[in-house]
Amino acid sequence: MKDLKKALAAIAVVALVGCSGSTGSAKFKAGTYTGKGAGHNGDVVVDVTVSDSAITKVEIKEHQETSGISDPAIEKLPEAIVSAGAADVDTISGCTDTSNAIIEAVKAALDQAK
Repeated sequence: MKDLKKALAAIAVVALVGCSGSTGSAKFKAGTYTGKGAGHNGDVVVDVTVSDSAITKVEIKEHQETSGISDPAIEKLPEAIVSAGAADVDTISGCTDTSNAIIEAVKAALDQAK
């Protein structure tokens, strides 16, 4: 069962990345930027680290989302965003509010980086 969950999680990440766009020509001011997005139970705060041409790290810093329900988005979306090189990734079913909050927060941080 544990291996099945890991396999399904890996497939979800690949699907998210495969369905997303790329900022290929985007230019950033290298650094770490903080953004906020409205979650189901309050703001989700993220730190986004960028080089001059790529998103290198997305870290969830604060949230009040419901444990268990929001976990897939909190665990998978940062990696999917880094892999895609953009915040335009699909939400994760079952935790749409948290997914949207993370995406909104990352976009806010990237706006500061441009």
